[in-house]
Amino acid sequence: MASEPVRGAWFPPGSSRKVEAAISRAGDGDLIVVAGEAVLARAAPAEIEFSVRVGSIPRRLSFPDGSLFETADNDGVDAIAGAAVRAAGAIHQLERFRPRLFVFAALVVGLCFLIYRFAVPVLVEVAVAITPPVVPQLMSQGALASLDETLLAKSELPEARQASIREGFSALAALTPRGERGYALHFRKGSSIGPNAFALPDGSIILTDELVTLVPGQDAVLGVLAHEIGHVEREHSLRQLYRAAGIAALIMLIGGDIGAGAEDILVQGSALAGLSYSRGQEAEADRSSVELMLKAGKDPEAIVGFLEIMRDKLEKGSGTDFLSTHPATQQRIEAVKAYAEELAKK
Repeated sequence: MASEPVRGAWFPPGSSRKVEAAISRAGDGDLIVVAGEAVLARAAPAEIEFSVRVGSIPRRLSFPDGSLFETADNDGVDAIAGAAVRAAGAIHQLERFRPRLFVFAALVVGLCFLIYRFAVPVLVEVAVAITPPVVPQLMSQGALASLDETLLAKSELPEARQASIREGFSALAALTPRGERGYALHFRKGSSIGPNAFALPDGSIILTDELVTLVPGQDAVLGVLAHEIGHVEREHSLRQLYRAAGIAALIMLIGGDIGAGAEDILVQGSALAGLSYSRGQEAEADRSSVELMLKAGKDPEAIVGFLEIMRDKLEKGSGTDFLSTHPATQQRIEAVKAYAEELAKK
């Protein structure tokens, strides 16, 4: 069955001389290249080598006699060639298949896992050890500025309430190795992040109005602040930030040049993600809260009230960041009580 001609250029065997021509399928199934009345080439589709279709790149049809037909009408070539091209494409894809690619991919995945599991923790500890004091200060200033621009607002907590909490906080901070001057308490309205408290690497601690309102009593608020002081003392924030940066670097190592926009998202996202802590770090901070509150002559179990509120909200299915940055479990409550009792016996 004859087909509509496809316009293109024909090149004689061993020559770069271009001849305007057209190719079509003849009644016997052969493909023929004609220029006017002259037949320039003829062959069965199975005898012709079709170049693979890639985007809008012109296709080349190589005839058994060495001549070449070239056209940008890819749809036209597919129409006249039919099954021959599809078969050639499938064979080409099979030819491109390389089992060793799977082996290479498996090796890359394995290497990345080893880097994530073993190399990143070591590098984080090294980075923390050699970080000069000015770096946490700059990182914290930048993080707080970003949070103020995006998530936080000016505190609406009464000045008297702020002063009372700040006085208790200063008394706690004075009992730590950093001393009172090693910490700074910032009151903010949490807005979208709601009731929350978190520490930045330089000792800045942000306390939201919503948390002060939610947590019952002054000692419970101080228990939360003692918990955040524990994060600072153990440099959890700095470790989390370095870990997030390491993971972002690992992602870029795998993904290559992912573009400036995606890189910004990864870096900024990792920095914000670094505000959350692992369960192990939360447990360490809980114990610090118990120790510090006891040292200050206050109820060492004060943070339990805070944890019980979080537990109750989890049971209600709350999805606030307050919960995501401070994962609450009954185990934490029991651990705090047990540790407080243990210290009381000494």
